[in-house]
Amino acid sequence: MSSSQTNWTKSSWKDFTALQQPNWPEQHAVDKALTNLATLPPLVFAGEIRSLKTLLAKAVTGDAFLLQGGDCSENFSQVTAPNIRETLKVLLQMSVVLTYAGAKPVVKVGRIAGQFAKPRSSDMETIDGVELPSYRGDMVNSSAFTKESRTPNPKYMLKGYNMAASTLNLLRAFTRGGFGSLQRVQAWNQEFVANSPMGRSYDRLAKQISQAIGFMETIGISSETPQINQTQLFTSHEALLLQYEEALTRQDHITGNWYDCSAHMLWIGERTRQVDSAHVEFLRGVHNPIGVKLGPTYDLDEVKKLVESLNPENEAGRLTFITRLGMKQIEKVLPPLLREMKREGFNIVWSCDPMHANTYTAKSGHKTRNFNDILSEITCFFETHWSEGTIPGGVHLEMTGNNVTECTGGAQNIGDEELASNYLTSCDPRLNAEQSLEVAFQIADMIRS
Repeated sequence: MSSSQTNWTKSSWKDFTALQQPNWPEQHAVDKALTNLATLPPLVFAGEIRSLKTLLAKAVTGDAFLLQGGDCSENFSQVTAPNIRETLKVLLQMSVVLTYAGAKPVVKVGRIAGQFAKPRSSDMETIDGVELPSYRGDMVNSSAFTKESRTPNPKYMLKGYNMAASTLNLLRAFTRGGFGSLQRVQAWNQEFVANSPMGRSYDRLAKQISQAIGFMETIGISSETPQINQTQLFTSHEALLLQYEEALTRQDHITGNWYDCSAHMLWIGERTRQVDSAHVEFLRGVHNPIGVKLGPTYDLDEVKKLVESLNPENEAGRLTFITRLGMKQIEKVLPPLLREMKREGFNIVWSCDPMHANTYTAKSGHKTRNFNDILSEITCFFETHWSEGTIPGGVHLEMTGNNVTECTGGAQNIGDEELASNYLTSCDPRLNAEQSLEVAFQIADMIRS
């Protein structure tokens, strides 16, 4: 047993303070749902999780780049084949840009097949004098502002499992059944992107890749090799609902280690990463790759304690720090963090979340993010790593394959007044497909340099 599992069981988190948990009205209904979950098959498998950890170890040394992206909060109503396909498509496009233009292997991790729960700043929400429980994601309750909708329902955890299983089933079919083949690299260009500046840039790159594949076939290298006609996509979500995560934690019969089989990678949010929290206690004992969100108010001593708790053996690929610092503060607060972690010799994948600390409310009343702010934080993230002699290892984006108008700016130059035209998110504003592709081209330039 590794030191990370000392005095640990999959239920030992219950002896610690668990923030951001639902106030379930009936415990017997919760117990019944969890008993059912514990008997269901794992959503992902230990061997897949170990493969991801091996790939992430390469991002520690700069020999690979982590692309993590997807919905801010998945909705059950949006778990449809077209939506899953479009999200996968834009992730594949971004990966191709980063791999080919950036000349670096890309580890693709979706915020998908499980991102059904969300933290909230308050347990209750008041509208027009009426107070009801806050919406905590479709795995807990519904967003409609009624007592019935807002009452937490443990049956939604089972529905979340089924939705995740359906999503994974389709993703596996797409990534292994030809949809993810590099021979389709031009076909991934969506119509609304193909007619845009980013779409035309992507099309030029796709033609170069198609020519390279044609050359390989000419000299006798088959395009049916897995490296060309298949791709790997891993899943991730914030490990927020600890009862759900515990129910899907299983012991691997090969290694004897425990894995949270709800997703390949789990992360701890900014609100729940206290060293003595239930979330840290739970995740220190599972052998998945773990992410930790770090905001600008981090405490260096606390961060070091987090590393020692979550990755006591300093295993490369185990721990990813996802910094969400804001374009106005990153230049000031990132350097001391990098210096101290480098001085300690910690093996960390450094990933940039340029979304969460750059949110503001537009004049129209919509919560939004400006594309230039997002790009500024990413650029400063890279430049700071270069100046400190550390490795910028990845990016973490809230994005969608649909043509939404939720973030301002970008090649389309979406203005505040245009946000309402296709503002679909139930949570945070997401980059649309064209904005996501534009980010990928900009990052590729920085990776290559």
